[in-house]
Amino acid sequence: MASHGFWSFGAENSDDNRSQSPARAWCQAAAQKFTGGIGSKLCALLNVGEGDKAPESSTKPGEVAEKSCGCNQPCSCSTDNQGFSDLYSTDLLPATNGDIKTMTFLQEVVNILLAYIVESFDRSTKVIDFHYPNELLQSNNWELSDEPETLDDILLSCRATLKYAIKTAHPRYFNQLSTGLDMVGLAADWLTSTANTNMFTYEVAPVFVLLEYVTLKKMREMIGWPERRGDGIFSPGGAISNMYAMLLARFKMFPEVKEKGMSSVPRLAAFTSEHSHFSIKKGAAALGIGTESVILIKADERYRNMQISKELKAISHVVTGFVPFFVSATAGTTVYGAFDPLIAIADICKKHGVWMHVDGAWGGSLLMSRKHRWKLNGVERADSVTWNPHKMMSVPLQCSALLVKEEGLMQKCNQMQACYLFQQDKHYDLSYDTGDKALQCGRHVDIFKLWLMWRAKGTIGFEAQIDKCLELSEYLYNKIKDREGYQMVFDGKPQHTNVCFWYLPPGIRYLEDKEEKMRRLHKVAPVIKARMMEYGTTMVSYQPQGDKVNFFRMVISNPAATFEDIDFLIEEIERLGQDL
Repeated sequence: MASHGFWSFGAENSDDNRSQSPARAWCQAAAQKFTGGIGSKLCALLNVGEGDKAPESSTKPGEVAEKSCGCNQPCSCSTDNQGFSDLYSTDLLPATNGDIKTMTFLQEVVNILLAYIVESFDRSTKVIDFHYPNELLQSNNWELSDEPETLDDILLSCRATLKYAIKTAHPRYFNQLSTGLDMVGLAADWLTSTANTNMFTYEVAPVFVLLEYVTLKKMREMIGWPERRGDGIFSPGGAISNMYAMLLARFKMFPEVKEKGMSSVPRLAAFTSEHSHFSIKKGAAALGIGTESVILIKADERYRNMQISKELKAISHVVTGFVPFFVSATAGTTVYGAFDPLIAIADICKKHGVWMHVDGAWGGSLLMSRKHRWKLNGVERADSVTWNPHKMMSVPLQCSALLVKEEGLMQKCNQMQACYLFQQDKHYDLSYDTGDKALQCGRHVDIFKLWLMWRAKGTIGFEAQIDKCLELSEYLYNKIKDREGYQMVFDGKPQHTNVCFWYLPPGIRYLEDKEEKMRRLHKVAPVIKARMMEYGTTMVSYQPQGDKVNFFRMVISNPAATFEDIDFLIEEIERLGQDL
């Protein structure tokens, strides 16, 4: 028997439903099953009364009813028939009799969101409706006032906000490492906001705490740690996860620092690649270790750590008074997508008794791919790993995990035993009160979207998604490596989806004066990027690096992107830069 979808709820329990409309049958079942009269109110909202038929439309076929927007598709068009112009937030729940008004208002918000989602995947629409900051400030009233605005004004604000937002789900948005929009992840985010709870104790977030426990255990298994043992936590981004790792490494070597501070320990030294993420230095600054204590290791021609055994001998020859305590290897550098040789680094760390951390914020998700996980060989020997599912796995922002091999270390390092939260005589297993091992008190629920997406896709679904992105990056590399007007920043196929290149317009392509050529080439990428944004056709990042002038850094993590989108990008760069 065919399902009626939404209306099928409760149909199996009603013998006389066959003679009724699906809507009326659903309402009868809803009135019985929902408490507080909400079922009857839903029916009233849908204009289906138990004793009355829904009024037939007087609109002729093909005509649009009065006060309809007339676009005949999911849209964010304003309609006046809801009467929001004389309603305020105080008319919504928990106001008395505010349930119908609340449902109507939220349905209008959902309509706006659905229209934006559909539009975001439409290649004929702009990635961005760009306006300069002063234009955007002057064309809209963003100021806050003492008096409340009507719900109609609130809906207008919602529409205006999305009108000027970047469509990060657009198939031609390549600007950042985090792109795309997953529908199951979005639904999970909506549910998370509806639940509106805190992750610090099991008593206020029972399911979410258990899902974090289950998911972190699965992620540790994928790293390769024995029996999936260890610990971990979801944090507000990879920078914080990296700082957690540095904090734990310091505490492991000098536990007295927790109470006595940095004056109780010698000068510390951390080691990382010269192309590692800036958060390693930022973490050292925040923890009082100091940026001068972060020693940068030179990279080879592929921008991985060079001759690691030779370079990391600096650990045993560090300046007198410095104690090496932390090595951060990078699995997928931000600009070049390079992977450090983890096995060699692990050997050095083991020899010298130094904590090994792997910053896999960008590249950690390759652990999901049987084809590409070899790039992280040796990760199982790390003491800690940062992994950001909101990047290659397209989990909605934010979703970053720190995984730790030693169980209980996070608790010892960070716990303060606040008695108003972490009472020791609770009636359940206190190990599920995870808040005391976190630096934060209030902690957002970031786990549900990853868990629900994992359930929806399975590991093989994430694997296919990741493999496709890497296939697209290889396609781009192969198309431009020998194409006239393009020059790769380094030789050889990229290790990740980062494809770094210069575009040389005809006007500078054949210049013999190298210095003049570089001076003019430095200006090319910024101009083309500005034109991309003004036309709204696509977005891709650029930057200088060391002694290299501005180049494009193309990264692919958007599951919606196709080979045709890569072709479009190449043609668009050439179109926008041909006169430079």
